[in-house]
Order: sequence, then C-alpha cells, then structure tokens
Amino acid sequence: MNSPINLIELQTTPEEVSYDFNPKTFDDYLGQKELKEKLKIYTQAAKMRNEPLDHLLLFGPPGLGKTTLSQIMANIMDVGIKICSGPMMERTGDLVAILSGLEPKDMLFIDEIHRMPTNVEEVLYSAMEHFRVDVIIGQGAGAKSINLPINPFTLIGATTKSGMISAPLRSRFGITERLEFYTYEELSEIILQAAKFLKFKISSEAATLIAKCSRGTPRIAKKLLRRIRDFAQVNSQEFSDADFVAESLTFLGWDKNGLSKVDNMILEKIVENFNGGPVGLETIAAIIGEDKDTIENVYEPFLLQQGYLEKTPRGRQIPVKKMAELKIKILGQKSLL
Repeated sequence: MNSPINLIELQTTPEEVSYDFNPKTFDDYLGQKELKEKLKIYTQAAKMRNEPLDHLLLFGPPGLGKTTLSQIMANIMDVGIKICSGPMMERTGDLVAILSGLEPKDMLFIDEIHRMPTNVEEVLYSAMEHFRVDVIIGQGAGAKSINLPINPFTLIGATTKSGMISAPLRSRFGITERLEFYTYEELSEIILQAAKFLKFKISSEAATLIAKCSRGTPRIAKKLLRRIRDFAQVNSQEFSDADFVAESLTFLGWDKNGLSKVDNMILEKIVENFNGGPVGLETIAAIIGEDKDTIENVYEPFLLQQGYLEKTPRGRQIPVKKMAELKIKILGQKSLL
C-alpha cells in the first residue's frame, strides 16, 4: 500500500527553526522587479474583491524563488498555503484529499507540476474551473462517480520545463509568468541580506565575488555564502573581505569567471578533444562521467548565458571568440603542473 503523500503546511510556529532568510513581503524579496510589480497588483486586486487569486503558473530555472514568491502572496492575502510536489502524487486520491482539505481562498503550490501523472492532472481540470472534484466510490460494475464541491482556491504551479505542461492544464491558468536569472547587483544585495541574517560580516566587494559564482541563482548564492562562513569560522576569520572570499571560492572549486570544476572540465574536453566542437551532448557526458540531463539542466544554461557554449544542429560548440581565451587558460593551467 502506498504511503500517504508528504504534505507541508507553511505556518510559522515557535518551534520552527530557519537557517535562511525568508522574505515575508515583496519589499523584502530582492530581484524580479517587473514580476513583483505584477504580482502586487494581482494580489491586491483579489484581496479588494475578497476573491481567491487567479490560478498562477510560474516557470523558470530552479532556485530563482518560485516557492518564496508564493509564500509572500499567501502572507499578503492572509490565507493558508500548502506545498506538494507533482511526482509525489501517484494517485488521484492523494490530490482529492489535499483539495478537500483547503480552506476558502487557500493556495495550493505544486512544484514540478509538469511531472504530475496524467490521471492525477485530469482531476485538476474541474477543480480549477468549477471547484468540484469527481470521486469514484466502489469497484467494478458497482462503482459510482460522485461530484464533490470544494472551497474556492488558488493553484500555483511551478515548473522548470514549461514546454512539458499539457495544453489543457496550461490553458486553465489565468496568470503565466516567467522568472529570470538575477543580475550580479541583485545577487550581491541578496548575499548581504542573507549574511546579515546569519550574523556573518562580509564586505560588498566580497559579496560581488560570490555573486559572480552564483550562476544568476539566489539558491546557489546562499549556498556558497554558507560554505564560506564555514571556511571563515574554521580559520577564525571574523570579517570576510574580497581576498579571503577569493581564496575560499578557489578552495571550493570556483574560478574568477564564476566557473565550477565541472564547467571547466566540459569546456576543456571540447577544446582539447574536438577543437571546439561541435560535439553531441551524450558524448560530452560520457567523456566527463556525468549524466547528460545534469549537464543540460545544471551546467549548460550558465555556459550558454555567459557565451562559453552555443547549440547547433550538429551539437554543442565553443564560439570562436571564446576559443583563444580558453586555449590560453588551459595551457596556463598545464604549465603549472
């Protein structure tokens, strides 16, 4: 028998321990300026009408703050929010149980909604449009379908692959918004904000260095900050300046251009083995010993964004303007060995 779905209701309790700064308002949430302005209007209008917010689809790369934005909207509208993951809902009964437990105007956040099983997804159609769900009682010839009303609610779907969402589901979202990668300036502000929460003293120049290694993603920025804090604590460093952070980032495997060891390995193999490409993704994965989906979803977006890599019909290749730079870098590294 399948175990019940793991459902988390986001309510602050005295026992709750937070190891990260969680914004409660749009003003505390740094970055995504245009999107925030839109969401402010949507939530304010819904609150003025005393109605649930329209169903919302948020898409974009992982770690950009989709969950946090949803928590902020629930906080502003003073409603409950429940969080679950699409792949975890294996049975229609899992979703029906969640929907039946929602209070009026509550929010249901489903992460990775594109990975929800088709039979479970279909339950959402009538729930989103008519606030009703169909429940099958009994088995075989004696089975009956009962149409149950549920409280009006807001579905917030989050996905990293919007193209994989079915057309019937996508059409039922009244609001569809994309989250963009963050600028270095925005990430620096986020790092300083998180450092203050952690009671970790760091200079603005040091925050900028971390931002350059964060791949446009706050989640990575905060993760690096916590590791540098570990490095500082072990070395009895009370204040982290740019030099100390640069040393820490090198220790953690990041270079001055914000490239990780795996990034550099991918580029090095394409330069040395294929003279810059083109080369297929599966070939790259086999050479460096990494899963091709991980390369495509974790490493490749940043390399494409920074101009180190480009996609062609024949595979991945390094642009001509970056080849000379990478050859000098690789030769320089080998001369040190």
